[in-house]
Amino acid sequence: MTDDQNRGDVPDDPSADAAGAGSAATPEPPRGGRRKATKEKGFFRRHKILVSVGVVLLVIAGTIGVYLYQLNHQLSNIQRVDSGIKADPEKDHNEGGKPLNILLLGADHGGGDVVSVADDLKDGEWTPWTHLSDTIMIVHIPADRDSLQVVSIPRDTWVKIDGYPYGGGHGKINAAFSYGGPELATTTVQELTGITIDHLAIIDWAGFRDLTSALGGVKVYIPKTFYDPYQKVTWEKGWQELEDTTALKYVRTRHGLENGDFGRIQRQQNFIRATMGELLSKGTTRNPIKLLNVVSVITDYLTVDDSWDNDEIRSLALGLRNLKTEDVNFLTAPLGGYGTSPDGQSIVRLDKKQSRALFRGLRDDDIDRYLKRYPDQQLPDDQSIN
Repeated sequence: MTDDQNRGDVPDDPSADAAGAGSAATPEPPRGGRRKATKEKGFFRRHKILVSVGVVLLVIAGTIGVYLYQLNHQLSNIQRVDSGIKADPEKDHNEGGKPLNILLLGADHGGGDVVSVADDLKDGEWTPWTHLSDTIMIVHIPADRDSLQVVSIPRDTWVKIDGYPYGGGHGKINAAFSYGGPELATTTVQELTGITIDHLAIIDWAGFRDLTSALGGVKVYIPKTFYDPYQKVTWEKGWQELEDTTALKYVRTRHGLENGDFGRIQRQQNFIRATMGELLSKGTTRNPIKLLNVVSVITDYLTVDDSWDNDEIRSLALGLRNLKTEDVNFLTAPLGGYGTSPDGQSIVRLDKKQSRALFRGLRDDDIDRYLKRYPDQQLPDDQSIN
């Protein structure tokens, strides 16, 4: 028997008063059903705040469940390739709180029906010279996740390439990817820099084209009007909102720039910086629906090494969600001088001393030491890059 039944809290029958004292009380029908309904009504009325909170929590839980399911589904669409990267035992499935170095390659075949990098490697064989990667960046993620360093390596940098059959085993660094694929590209960058690469990410520049459309355009400033004869584009001075193919032409531009390929590197970094600004200004990283749309666009064009699983990617993204554009340092491997290869190619030679300082800063997770010594090496402000 419940406490309510022990207290006998069934309402009195008003007819008892009308019958007067001593009158026989008319037997009442059982009130079990009515008492139960009254009890339920009282509970919800007394606990409506608790009930409301419970409903909200259920809705939130359901929404998060759907969001996580869709996010996991999209991450599962990312193509994987064998890059020769072996997971560090100390970091394998335990990368939180540890510095990471990611080799980012921008694949650009210039149009046409070319299979993806992953499709090319499905049979285990790489097709030399089918794919280009003129964009080579090391993305360093410090252990505290409070900043980010993006270091570009000029595509014409003259380096030793293992097994390369030309130039006495030397060539421009972009030839490592074109000739030998992701594994040779990773090995070559590691040998040049002395930095251990934890992960590889290859993204087609066409992905940035579609991303700009998803964002409704990305604004960049052009300080001086000039003409690109190769792409037949005139870039007008002033703020430009780039989208779709125009955005792709912006990052591809090299001709007409004063510093050639170094000018293009600055453009690419500036475009990435502007894109980050658009993402953050529109609250994308804090809006699940917008974030899913962005992830959907990126994963369509993204290929990563097969040691990088979805949990690690998701955890890294969450760890970086509070970054702002001013927390990102954009740098370029320092130029020592231009030269000519034995077979007559125009090449770039890096400044050995300064490059060692830069790469040491990344290895030691202490880029501030390098920036204090070479403060002018960072990407100029967004209104100084043509």
